[in-house]
Amino acid sequence: MENIPTNTITEQAEKQLVLLKKRRSTVNFSEKSVQEEELKMLFEAARWSASSRNEQPWRFIVATKNQPEAYQKILNGINEHNRVWAHNAPVLILTFAKSNVAETSMPNNHSWHDVGLAIGNMSAQATAMDIYLHQMGGILPKEIYNTFDIPEEFEVVSAIALGYLGDEDKLDPRFEARENKERVRKPLDEFVFGTSWGEGKF
Repeated sequence: MENIPTNTITEQAEKQLVLLKKRRSTVNFSEKSVQEEELKMLFEAARWSASSRNEQPWRFIVATKNQPEAYQKILNGINEHNRVWAHNAPVLILTFAKSNVAETSMPNNHSWHDVGLAIGNMSAQATAMDIYLHQMGGILPKEIYNTFDIPEEFEVVSAIALGYLGDEDKLDPRFEARENKERVRKPLDEFVFGTSWGEGKF
């Protein structure tokens, strides 16, 4: 059998992993605005995400601080625990999943998963642009549905605060411990298995 070379991991692949490890969910946002073309690039990354049956079930409502009325509407749909820091982000986003398949109207059981993939794409692209996003499950669905008149086939999934990283010396003291907490990840052998469940692959 032909020997498989061991140096198959390219420099570009290694750089990509370094970039992904840089991603984090900050609560410390700069006042610096995110430009329209930058936002468009982030949603272009989401647009090219994979989805079951290519349904592309994701939808987004977006507002910047330059749109104070629209921004406040989104902020009102975020719970108080998250609102205390999210209001500093220059961009707020609501994410939605289309709950049925377009062709058959049958339930799309993968729609939330696919929205997550799209946000993953967006997050990776944002990190490459030195932009940070923090996704929140702490939202007020009833407030969101009433405010935005969401069609019944769409489910609200999450909110996102997005922007550039703020200066450490301007961080609200309430959030210092949270912001500086060590990032911990489970080792591979806890979640990647070989031939038997619980038996680490690597």
